[in-house]
Amino acid sequence: MPKINGNEIRPGNVLEHNGGLWAAVKVDHVKPGKGGAFAQVELRNLRNGSKLNERFRSADKVERVRLEQKDQQFLYENDGMLVFMDAETYEQIELPADILGDRRPFLQDGMTILVEFYDNEALNATLPQKVTCKVAETEPVVKGQTAANSFKPAILDNGVRVMIPPFVGPEEDIVVNTETMEYAERA
Repeated sequence: MPKINGNEIRPGNVLEHNGGLWAAVKVDHVKPGKGGAFAQVELRNLRNGSKLNERFRSADKVERVRLEQKDQQFLYENDGMLVFMDAETYEQIELPADILGDRRPFLQDGMTILVEFYDNEALNATLPQKVTCKVAETEPVVKGQTAANSFKPAILDNGVRVMIPPFVGPEEDIVVNTETMEYAERA
């Protein structure tokens, strides 16, 4: 595995550190008036989700890990485990439902997601950036509310609350950005 300097760490990098696999969530480069520069890195453990703040000097060497990415199709949920199938080999894997966190409601039957593996161990799952959902209920349009940035609350068919523009009504399909969990466009 390639070793990189402490000042080359970027958000999203996966590192082998203290015997575990960690994803760099946030990286701040600090240059104090006294002493050498360093990178203040917020790390998240890929196996148990714990967080760690670590300082890496430019002379420090860390191992950068490359994860293998595979498309997996969602089949069903069973006892808190999500079952996925590899479209090429038809192998099935089970992942805990909490691997998707608060984006879990956006997972739909038959949806293809990106699963990252390290030595045949599934560590991370990523939903598509945009998902189509149906508006279950929303408030009626208030007459005269035509301000450019006016939004109204809505509940989607999966139970998630989002803010939508006033021209979108109930039973309409919209596209939601799964990263920001915000309205993107009409479907």
